Amino acid sequence: MWEVHVATADEMVKLGRCMAAYLCGGDIVALYGPLGTGKTTLIQGIAEGLETTKRIISPTFVLVREYSGRLPLFHVDAYRLEGIDPSDIDWQVSFSEYISRGGVVVIEWAEYIKQLLPNERLDVFLSHESVGRNVKFLAHGERHSKLLLDVREGWKRLCKE
Repeated sequence: MWEVHVATADEMVKLGRCMAAYLCGGDIVALYGPLGTGKTTLIQGIAEGLETTKRIISPTFVLVREYSGRLPLFHVDAYRLEGIDPSDIDWQVSFSEYISRGGVVVIEWAEYIKQLLPNERLDVFLSHESVGRNVKFLAHGERHSKLLLDVREGWKRLCKE
C-alpha cells in the first residue's frame, strides 16, 4: 500500500500522468471514493499521459468510453450500477475483451461492481481532506505490485523537480 496527499486538481492530473508512464496494456485500475474526490480528474491525467486526443468526460450514461492514444483507454463508470445484482451484469467477459485489445481499463465507482473485478488490479481509494485529497493505492497481483512501485518512485522523482 502507498498513500499520497494531493493538494490541487493540477496535482491530481500530474499524478495521473505519472501513473500513465508505467501503465501497460491489460492493466486495470479501480477507483473508489465519494463524489468530488478527483476520480475523473485523475483519469484526465492518465489520458494525457497516454496521449489521448479527446477530452475526458465521465461516461455515466454509456458506462464505457473508449479513447485512443499510446495505449487504448477504456473509461468505465459504474455509478449507475449501484444496487444492481452483480450476477445480472456480464462484466467478466467485457473486462477480458478490453484487456485482449491491449488497453488500460480505469473504473470509476468500482465499489459498485467489486465482486466482478479481476483479482489482478490496482485499487485507488480517494478521499476528501480539509485541503486537497488523500489517495491510497493497493496492488493486487505481481504485475500491479510492480506498477505501484514504479508509480511511487516516479512520483518521488516528480516531486523533487
